[in-house]
Amino acid sequence: MHDPTTLNRQGPDVGTQYRSAIFTHGDEQEQIAKDVSEKVSKEWYKQPLSTDIVRAGQWWDAEEYHQLYLNKNPTGYECPAQYVMNRSLI
Repeated sequence: MHDPTTLNRQGPDVGTQYRSAIFTHGDEQEQIAKDVSEKVSKEWYKQPLSTDIVRAGQWWDAEEYHQLYLNKNPTGYECPAQYVMNRSLI
């Protein structure tokens, strides 16, 4: 996870590989992504989101050693996603 209000950047890392994006498959997913992005933008952020919503093209799975990275390396990286998952419980 990263700050979706920063364009092509996450912390000190800069480049399009750090962009915020939602990849969709079809009109329904695209509309859901737009609706959720608008809601999140209004409720959680002061700056507008820079998240791109684009149709998914060809996709490749990462190598096996990248799969379930956080499960395999529990002390090697802290993922802030837990905050987002638990926010609805607050």
